[in-house]
Amino acid sequence: MPGSPTNPASRPSSSSPRSGRAAALLDTVLPRPRLSRLVRLFAGLHLFGAGGALLIAADLGSSPWDVLHQGLSRHTGLSVGTWSIIIGALLMLLWIPLRQRPGLGTVSNVVVVGLSVDATLWWLPDPEAGGLPLRAGYLAAGIVVTAVATGCYIGARLGPGPRDGLMTGLAARGLSIRAARTGIEVSVVVLGFLLGGTVGLGTLAFALAIGPLAQVFIPRMRLREPE
Repeated sequence: MPGSPTNPASRPSSSSPRSGRAAALLDTVLPRPRLSRLVRLFAGLHLFGAGGALLIAADLGSSPWDVLHQGLSRHTGLSVGTWSIIIGALLMLLWIPLRQRPGLGTVSNVVVVGLSVDATLWWLPDPEAGGLPLRAGYLAAGIVVTAVATGCYIGARLGPGPRDGLMTGLAARGLSIRAARTGIEVSVVVLGFLLGGTVGLGTLAFALAIGPLAQVFIPRMRLREPE
């Protein structure tokens, strides 16, 4: 009978408005090809944390944000990775007045990078045993790994990291990208140094090399959009 529970015509269609909205939401949060994006995202975030850990272990000067994380770690006893997560979460709060929209990549960045930093520092051999050559090797590897990681997670196109989003948010309010990035990174380096973070030739090498290297890797790691 029409309208009865056993009538196939009365059952909800798989193409109902609700399922259509769910599919549209999924495509917004995680567009196709989904697996390729997730692999690039999480591989990139893990490598980003590993690259930061290599720079920290080299003890020749960390990347700007890790200088701050190190300084906070030395004053509180919390790990560098934990402070990376805390700072990332706090920066996302600053996105609200800047009207920035986080993506899956943004939230993942906050958590995965910090965990990767701590995990890599835990198993990484102490470079002091190999002296300055091994420490210099850690420094060089850390810069290159970070550049590859940047290409991976940006290539996934699932949202900027919380620090990048702060930069682009300030740029949208009238600052140039260069002024926003320079102002932010100089500020965190100075604050981190005052708190006891490691600033040195490695910090300068990172600042000079990361841009050109990222420019090399980002186009090569970019995910091709489906036609």
